[in-house]
Amino acid sequence: MATAEFRTAVLEARRPVSLTCEGITRRSYVVSSIPGASQLPRALVTLLENVVRRAFTDDDAVRMAQAIVDAGTSGSAGDEIEFMPARVLFQDFTGVPVFVDFAAMRDAMLERGGDPMRVNPQIPCTLIVDHSVIADVAECSGAVEKNQEVEAARNRERFSFLKWASRSFQNVEIVPPGGGICHQLNIERFCNVVTTDALSGPSGEVACFDTLVGTDSHTTTANGVGVLGWGVGGIEAEAAALGQAISLLVPPVVELRLCGSLRPGVSGMDVALTVAQLLRCEGVVGTIVEVTGEGVLSLSATQRACVANMTPEYGATATLFPADDVTFDYLSMAGRDASEMAFARAYLKEQGVYGDAGERVYSRSIQL
Repeated sequence: MATAEFRTAVLEARRPVSLTCEGITRRSYVVSSIPGASQLPRALVTLLENVVRRAFTDDDAVRMAQAIVDAGTSGSAGDEIEFMPARVLFQDFTGVPVFVDFAAMRDAMLERGGDPMRVNPQIPCTLIVDHSVIADVAECSGAVEKNQEVEAARNRERFSFLKWASRSFQNVEIVPPGGGICHQLNIERFCNVVTTDALSGPSGEVACFDTLVGTDSHTTTANGVGVLGWGVGGIEAEAAALGQAISLLVPPVVELRLCGSLRPGVSGMDVALTVAQLLRCEGVVGTIVEVTGEGVLSLSATQRACVANMTPEYGATATLFPADDVTFDYLSMAGRDASEMAFARAYLKEQGVYGDAGERVYSRSIQL
């Protein structure tokens, strides 16, 4: 049962405040003043902000916030909450059936006398065509172009449908074949650490943590740049795209503390394989792993993403690195707007989760 003080703090957090930085002004749901929030792992602060902002009623917000704080401050698993990601990532093999479902919903709407154009994803959906590549031609000049021609011919019907979907549905962006691998493009182009709530309504932009689910287990690559997200099945992703929250138990959060720095010649993949071996032995299935320690600063954003990419290999839900100066240097190099990045830093600091600062409670700590 929530105390009166806790309930008051949650209800106060449900009244958004205005945050301005570098000429950008957005409403924000700041949860740092909720009792216990400063002790939570960064991943649970993200979930806390999510339930405070997205809960349908004040009672739901208080109940779910209490579940997160109770679990986080005791270092244990918690009760059920509703998580609404900011966006969904699809690759082409798992994404095509989802968009076929969307098209079928439009047919059903038309049959019932409704307006089929009302059927659209409610949050941004990005589909990247990257899982249909086969190297039919190799070891000759023009191999890339020839393979792309064969790929286009082989997948003509699917690609035509996807092109139609990109033009017909709102909140949909489809990256055509030849653009790159979905997780690479996700961190290079679509991860922003802080974004806006697509479901917030007409009363002004609402800032929120950039979160996602994806129809690929390695969606966790985004964790390397401080974005909380993980892989789900197609039905869950489709439901999220249509505005349905994902039910989950508050996960226990395990600290992976990195000490020291890499010796010359040691690669990001070496670290990723070492972490995978260590965490398999430690048993972290179903947890969120949160990476801390001075060793984090010695890793580049791409090395962090390499480690986070391996999350499914040891059964964790996510492997979350902090969003810090290294993160924003990478995002700036990748072409993000400077004003947006300045706003993102300010937002993270307001929520108390910029970098690796703070004394946080974890279910246990593992040192590398």
